[in-house]
Amino acid sequence: MISELSNRSREIFRGVVETFFETGEPVGSRTLSRTLRLDLSPATIRNVMADLEEAGLLYAPHKSAGRLPTDRGVRLFVDGLLQIGELTNDERENIESRCAGNGRSLSAVLNETTEFLSGLTKTAGIVIAPKSDAAISHVEFVLLSSGNALAIMVTKTGLVENRLIELPIGFTPSSLVQAANYLNAQLTGRTLLEAYKVISQDLDTHSTQLDVLAERVVEAGLATWSSDGEKQTLILRGKANLFDEVDAAVDLERLTQLLDTLEQKKGFLKVIEQTEAGEGVHVFIGSENRLFNLAGCSMIVAPLAGAGNSEAAAGRPLGAIGVIGPTRLNYARIIPMVDYTARAVSRLMG
Repeated sequence: MISELSNRSREIFRGVVETFFETGEPVGSRTLSRTLRLDLSPATIRNVMADLEEAGLLYAPHKSAGRLPTDRGVRLFVDGLLQIGELTNDERENIESRCAGNGRSLSAVLNETTEFLSGLTKTAGIVIAPKSDAAISHVEFVLLSSGNALAIMVTKTGLVENRLIELPIGFTPSSLVQAANYLNAQLTGRTLLEAYKVISQDLDTHSTQLDVLAERVVEAGLATWSSDGEKQTLILRGKANLFDEVDAAVDLERLTQLLDTLEQKKGFLKVIEQTEAGEGVHVFIGSENRLFNLAGCSMIVAPLAGAGNSEAAAGRPLGAIGVIGPTRLNYARIIPMVDYTARAVSRLMG
């Protein structure tokens, strides 16, 4: 539709949207007449704005006020007029350092990354992802007390996952060592899902070659991780950023409802399904998405995908990461930031 607008209409529309993004206030014709590169009178600008309002791209919140872009108008601007910015080398290096494993758990990395992204963009950062699908480097068991042990898994990307498992009755420390040795022999270069399938088949075929107690420990440890691999965890950070510039009670109520919706994960998986449908960053604007069912809010989100350690993992969507905030987000800055962060986290996850 942007091609259907005349150059004059396009520049006035751009002026309204960019001024709204900067100030959050309705934009009047006198303001535009002073800032636009076009030599147009306020009266001419008002006539064009009236046409844009009739086209559903602008609206007047009050009878005597200026104009604001509709959700449809913001969508048109993002898709047709937005010029995406470039990240600096310092920003790229900062994101890479935040997303590095360095012996930390995946949940710790995601927590810090989400909070960091929230701080950079002055929005609320969100991520939903299962456990890492990276290839496994090493597994060991640490005996904690009678009947319990800590299973420690280290991935090739440097992530560490700890799981408390219950040991079978009659368990001996030597059985735990035997289980760890057997497991490490089977895990090299495999993802957890691949290892689980191989080991399950091996246990079914050669159960007599492996101590029964060790077999049960192996199955318990892998089953725990396998089960968690199907669980999706929602992390929401930087909620206070959403309220920094909110004055109107209606906006406050809208954002509060949105946060409640997110924290309950209602409909969020639908957004991920849409995100998984294609590569790159996806922008969901206001009431055009059923997750929000509310005008005035937008989400910029990118998929987390397997980096290709195995055929099963390569390109397979594992979740999503992004930010959410008022419609007047700094899309040009945030879109490349979300995209780069998603790529960095994807490499870590496998």
